[in-house]
Amino acid sequence: MPEGTVTVAGLRAGSAPTDTEPEKAGTPGGPVPSGACSDTRREIAFHGERSGRAPLTWGQRAIWHAIRRTAPNDHYFNIGRVLPLADRGRPVTVPEALGALARLTERHESLRTRLLLPALDGEPAQSLADAGTLSVTMTRAAGLPEAAAEAEALLGRLSATRFDYAAEWPVRAALITVGDRVTHAVLVLCHLAADGHAAEILVRDLRLLVRRGSAGPSPATTPLDLARDQHAAAGRRRGAAALAHWEAGYRAAPPTMFPDPCAQPRTPRFWTGRLVSPALARAVGTVAATHRVSGSTVLLTASAALVAAGEGHRTAAVMPIVDNRTAGALRDLVSTLSQDGLFVLDLAEASARREAAGLAEPHGPTEPSGPTEPHGPTEPSGLAGTFTDLLPAAYRSALRAYRAAVYDPVEWDALGERLSAEYGTDVHPYCCFNDMRLVERALPEGPRATGAEPAEARRRTTFGFPATQDRVACRYCLHVTEEGDALAVSLTADTAYLPPEAIRAHLYAMEELIVASAAGTPPPLTELRTLLVTAGGDRP
Repeated sequence: MPEGTVTVAGLRAGSAPTDTEPEKAGTPGGPVPSGACSDTRREIAFHGERSGRAPLTWGQRAIWHAIRRTAPNDHYFNIGRVLPLADRGRPVTVPEALGALARLTERHESLRTRLLLPALDGEPAQSLADAGTLSVTMTRAAGLPEAAAEAEALLGRLSATRFDYAAEWPVRAALITVGDRVTHAVLVLCHLAADGHAAEILVRDLRLLVRRGSAGPSPATTPLDLARDQHAAAGRRRGAAALAHWEAGYRAAPPTMFPDPCAQPRTPRFWTGRLVSPALARAVGTVAATHRVSGSTVLLTASAALVAAGEGHRTAAVMPIVDNRTAGALRDLVSTLSQDGLFVLDLAEASARREAAGLAEPHGPTEPSGPTEPHGPTEPSGLAGTFTDLLPAAYRSALRAYRAAVYDPVEWDALGERLSAEYGTDVHPYCCFNDMRLVERALPEGPRATGAEPAEARRRTTFGFPATQDRVACRYCLHVTEEGDALAVSLTADTAYLPPEAIRAHLYAMEELIVASAAGTPPPLTELRTLLVTAGGDRP
């Protein structure tokens, strides 16, 4: 697991209760809530090497468009981390920690960059400052247990309000002290400045700056330089090639995964269900190793297949969040590089390939694609084989999605508008997948688990509805993290399309689908819709 603590939609990854009635997320807007009466503020000065202006990078443009669609609930995109500083090494003093925060801000230009909003409608730009001051919240605690609790409380409070993108630095920092030593540092980041991978880089660098006084060589590139490269001719050619993949995928898939509301929306409209499962963690690793794909591919394929089954599609379209850090110069860049990819999986084609290999019974005609596909959930016909038969094709489709995830969001919007006008209906999957793990755990060596072992592990599965949102610019958002030896899978959905009971069913069906596959009995594709009805049963 990453060293810091993740915040998604203003929630700590490990904080979900197991009851079934959600709490409403923190109210956005207004000042950052103050903490206990011992809270004070310290101002630290920073002095970087340069200032400048540039267009937004494509990753920044993508998250800015998402922020605009989600506002005023855009605190959903805040990213938080807690860094323990009393767990090892010598005690850390307040001046040392404040100095490390100043050097961190000087090292990474994105922390000194704010938004330049246009006077009229148009695309904003980014403005890098060479110097300034950052306000740091200081909180005293009586002892280490109290300090850990206060760090988590501060993380929640600082994450619960939206950033002022033009006026506020894109980082909120806090230090918790016990006596004269710092026990924890808290960072809350604006998503325009960092994605999840960049947040881990900041945690790493802050620890090094505190402990050693240096975090090593400076990053190989900067957000300003990247923006200029992307907007140059060569960058635009790469972007156009990526959008060609998107157009082909759009034309091969249904216009959207969730075409018709099926229920009266709840208030708030968007609910988050969260399943924490040790059995799922083990099963994902087993299936991945058996079929020589990544665990992320297993989860993405399960998500796509269940969505397609639930809505009566034979072709699934899912937008995985891609970190876009394969180039060496980008691996240590603190910026928001992640963008949506387009993963298209034709379940009928996978079945046909299985049949061609002599492994399946003949099936019916091929599903129509694009806008001609009938809406409304029906049991897809013409499917043969099992869930694991999808994995080879899914692996190839995932790679294509990852390679075509760097593009100009303005051009991407134009593509969607053009196809929507052509089809006479909205063209957008409204179905996203975000595996937030930086690395996948290696599966321990040994024989396949017996039937009793997965059953015992599944008894440790927990489920709850930890949060709601008034507005999210999607209908199905799946997030994957780790919690100890378990996978934590959260599904935030529009209750007009997936009511709470359907959210719960999707998460339990994913667990059952992958656990059964790991045990050597992968469910047939024709039974996935039934699985969405039966999965979970009387479980919590």
